[in-house]
Order: sequence, then C-alpha cells, then structure tokens
Amino acid sequence: MKAPWVSVIGWSGSGKTALLTHLVRVLRQRGLTVAAVKHSSDSHGLHKPGSDTEGLEKAGAAPVGLSTPAGVQLTFPGETAAALPAMLESLAPEADLVLVEGWKDGPFPKIEVWRKELGPLIATGRSDVLAVVTDEPLPHHFRRFSAAAVPELADFLTQWVAERVRASHQDSAERDISHLTSED
Repeated sequence: MKAPWVSVIGWSGSGKTALLTHLVRVLRQRGLTVAAVKHSSDSHGLHKPGSDTEGLEKAGAAPVGLSTPAGVQLTFPGETAAALPAMLESLAPEADLVLVEGWKDGPFPKIEVWRKELGPLIATGRSDVLAVVTDEPLPHHFRRFSAAAVPELADFLTQWVAERVRASHQDSAERDISHLTSED
C-alpha cells in the first residue's frame, strides 16, 4: 500500500517544525514508520556553494547524491513536486505515513498549525484540512487539538492511517473479485 501523506501547514513561525518533531517521536514510539519531507516554495541551492556535489550538479549529473556516515541525501533537478510521492515510495516503501512540512497548495490532506497573531486561519473555506492545532477557540466544525495535545493528534493520525489501510485492502480485494468474475 502507498503510505498516506499529510501536509502540516501554517504561517511561518507557527510551530510546524516543533510539532512535527514531537509528532514523529510519538508516532515512532507507537510503532509507525514515518517519512518526512520539508517543502519550500523558495528556490535555494541544495548544495553548499563550492562543494563537490554543487560542481557535479552544475556539470549536469542528475540525481546527485551525498553519502556520509550519517546518511545519504539525493537531490534531483527541477520541479519534482509531481514526482515526489512515487520517488519516496520507491526509496522508503516501508513508510506507514509521510509527513510534509509545508506545501499549503499541495495535493495532500492537511493539518494546520495556527497562531492568530501570525495570520488568518488557512483552513477557512478549505475541505482538505483534517484538523487545526491551536490554543485559540475555533468554530465547531473544525477538529481542534491544542498545541500540547500531540499524543491525541498522534491517536487521530494513527486511526486515520489505519482507515486508509483498511480501505486500500478492501479496494484491492474488490478489484481481485471483479477480475475473477470478469473472466467467467
């Protein structure tokens, strides 16, 4: 099954990184394998200026990889947003959930981290926001988690992932049955 993706969105300084860091730890403690992607709408270099990998990229190598005792990083040229889900699925097929920091206009369901003083509620008028993390009161139609309720948000996401897994298995079984009955 393809891992479901959820974008954690919010205004700059709202606490997205802090929430994601805590959330990943809690989800990992519960046995989920979590992949993470940081999305940026800013175009900036992915290699240190003057580095060997920058030179390889400028020469036209694609992708360019960096391997150290701490891990491996691969960079791909150009706009890869459309290809990102398939790339990550092939590189991390064991992931149960992919959390994306940012990507307000991306194609995935979202959790908004909102602080009133930073800007208006992004979730207003949108159907793709699953929940809002805030200590502010919200209209009742929004699912709300306080900033300190990371375990409860993890419960919600664990259930949400389980529902997607069940639906995926059910869809697969229905396709198998349909295929068998269409051969008769």
